[in-house]
Amino acid sequence: MAVAAKICGVNDPAAMCAAVDAGARHVGLVFYPPSPRYVTQSEAAALAALVPEGITRVGLFVDPTDAEIDAALAATSLDLLQLHGSEDPARVAALKARTGIAVMKAISVADETDIGRADAYLDVADWLMFDAKPPKDMAGALPGGNALSFEWRLLGGLSSALPWMLAGGLTAENVAQAVSLSGASVVDTSSGVEDAPGRKNPDKIRAFLNAVNAL
Repeated sequence: MAVAAKICGVNDPAAMCAAVDAGARHVGLVFYPPSPRYVTQSEAAALAALVPEGITRVGLFVDPTDAEIDAALAATSLDLLQLHGSEDPARVAALKARTGIAVMKAISVADETDIGRADAYLDVADWLMFDAKPPKDMAGALPGGNALSFEWRLLGGLSSALPWMLAGGLTAENVAQAVSLSGASVVDTSSGVEDAPGRKNPDKIRAFLNAVNAL
C-alpha cells in the first residue's frame, strides 16, 4: 500500500523546500496565533509560493471566524481547509459553501468512543483527520501538535466513506508501526520533525518522508 504524507506547521522556507523536495503530498500552514507554528498572512503567501502544482496546500484553523478565513484566503491560495477546533457539522458545511474549498475536520481521539464522532461529519467534510486528544491537565496544550499519540489500533479496520489522515506524535522511527496498526494511507506530522515547538528540522523532515516513502 502506498502511503502519502503531510508535513504540517511549516513556517520557514528551508522546511518547505525540504518537504517539497523529499516528496510530501500535503503541506500545512497554521493560521492559529497561539501556536508556535503560526504564520502571518504575508509569511503564508511566501511559503505557499514555494509549493508546486500537485502538492496540496492546507490551511489549519481553529474555530475561525468568517473574517479570519476570508483574510487568509485573500493572501494565500489554499487547496484544503483543516478545521482543528470544536467546529460542528453545520459550521463545516457553512465554511465549505462560503469558500468553495474542500474541508478536512480533525477528530481528537483518546479512546474508541471518539472515533464514532467522525460520523457526524461524513456528509459535510471532504477529509477526516484523527489526532491525539491532549489530557485536560496538560499545561499549554494545543488542539494539535502536542507530540502525543493515541492507540493506533483503534483505527484498524476503519471503513470510512471519506479519505482520512492519521496524526499525533508520528516520527520517522514510529510511522511504519503506526501505519501497520491503523491502516492509514495518509500520515501527518508536525512536532515529529522539529527540534523544538515551531522549529522545523529539514533533516528530520527528509528522514520522515523517506520512512514513509519506503512503506
